Amino acid sequence: MLRVGARICAPKRQAPIVLQVVHNSGSHHHEFNPGRAPKVGYMTDEQMDKYYLDLFNRKDIDGWELRQGLNELQGYDMVPEPVIIIAAMKACRRVNDLAVAIRYLEALQFKCGGSKDKIWPYLLQEVKPTLTELGIPTPEEIGYDKPELACEDPDHMH
Repeated sequence: MLRVGARICAPKRQAPIVLQVVHNSGSHHHEFNPGRAPKVGYMTDEQMDKYYLDLFNRKDIDGWELRQGLNELQGYDMVPEPVIIIAAMKACRRVNDLAVAIRYLEALQFKCGGSKDKIWPYLLQEVKPTLTELGIPTPEEIGYDKPELACEDPDHMH
């Protein structure tokens, strides 16, 4: 009886999602298929952008796939294009996960590294209209840019 129930509840097998990534050491292609090891090959920047746009624009994306895609994207040695960030924010809204959206924006700020004063304003300028439309605040708007328990420097008090 459990075996029949498991068959009824099991999701339909979907075509694998193809992930193509460019690393400093060369290009790699990953086929994302839950429960299976990725296959590796080569790809271009345009193919990688298309993969993430297709992933985040899927109407049936769930929270796990969204977080998996954002985690993979964050692991690469690059800052994604604004169109990919916009698609990710729309996917966050579709799955109704505001926390993931805000945390990803924080992670993007961190990823800008020493060039944050140049890259982050550009990214924010490009994605801000979408954030406003979706009702997603920036980390600065909700005070995440300041430490919660910040104390004045005792050497410079009064």
